[in-house]
Amino acid sequence: MDYRMIKLACYGISLMGLDLGILHAQSSSTTPRVVVQTGARPVRPQPYAVQTTRSVYPWKTHITSTIFWVGEQPSGRNLTPNCKSSWDTQWAINFGGYDNPDPAARIANHTTGEFRPKAFVPKLNPFYVALPYNDVLTYKEHKPEASRVIPWFSRMAPRPGKTVLKGRWLQIVYGRKYAFAQWEDCGPWVTDDWQYVFGNQRPKTAENGAAGIDLSPSLRDYLGLKSGEKVHWRFVDDAQVPYGPWKKFGGAQAQAKDLVAQQKYLDYLRQKRDEEFRKKPLGQ
Repeated sequence: MDYRMIKLACYGISLMGLDLGILHAQSSSTTPRVVVQTGARPVRPQPYAVQTTRSVYPWKTHITSTIFWVGEQPSGRNLTPNCKSSWDTQWAINFGGYDNPDPAARIANHTTGEFRPKAFVPKLNPFYVALPYNDVLTYKEHKPEASRVIPWFSRMAPRPGKTVLKGRWLQIVYGRKYAFAQWEDCGPWVTDDWQYVFGNQRPKTAENGAAGIDLSPSLRDYLGLKSGEKVHWRFVDDAQVPYGPWKKFGGAQAQAKDLVAQQKYLDYLRQKRDEEFRKKPLGQ
């Protein structure tokens, strides 16, 4: 893949649609169709992606989304502050500050791929979501159904009370746009709705139009949506996440740099192998 193609992929242009399965929405007034491409057509590899066996998780369609942010203070019927998350007691500190949702206080640049608050460079990924389930009861205990309902639980074999949800990647689709984000908190409203998050039920809460996913301001700006609008989402494995604005800051940035370093090292090893091969006389 040449530099121009990688650059296009970085800024969200759909070069990877045939691998990730794109939802095509006809309009806001009609029912969108989920089109998952099948067949033996060759798949273009992601830049620097680790090729592994991929799991295919079902789409959650027409889910009402709301906007939330790190450092959000309680207001109205929302009594939960977001200085802490369900899994990080110092979420705002670890993030780097208040993730101000005011558009005037934000950078939203599709050319550079920067979607973040103006006041500081975030230390964590600003593309984050909350879903209404928490897999742990205490720091020593999982919920009784967690090992049964979470598809990747047994594969991760966590110690008691260690979450297997924090940092999980999702693909989110709004109209003809898509983005990727990491699961960093629980909500909206409830934290026990595994039947929706991992099953085939609709969100059980009736609040905010039966909201089923909270989106960060960076996701709002990148996708161009408003609180209360409907999206489609699904879980994806790490290897299915292409490089983009969602890997520009924080831990995701470090992961992306690690993959680049691994790729360069593999290229170096191949070069040395080829040099040694050329030195050998014919017949050896």
